[in-house]
Amino acid sequence: MKNEGVVRAIDPLGRVVIPKEMRKRCRIEVGDPVEFRTEGGQIIITRAAQGCVFCGSEVSVDHLLGQPICLSCREKVKKEA
Repeated sequence: MKNEGVVRAIDPLGRVVIPKEMRKRCRIEVGDPVEFRTEGGQIIITRAAQGCVFCGSEVSVDHLLGQPICLSCREKVKKEA
């Protein structure tokens, strides 16, 4: 990903809009949690890892009905249905 140099102003409430193209490249959707951290005087914003709603695993997580669910739990849910 190249450095695009997009400039945005912070509003009076401390909010800033992340450009749509950047969100798209980073797979950040409306409602996704993001993580803020600082490194060397910079603010780093990343898409927060979401664990499975059942077991908390962050491996092979997909979304089912808007909720994060791992492949293992998804198979268990299929068997129960």
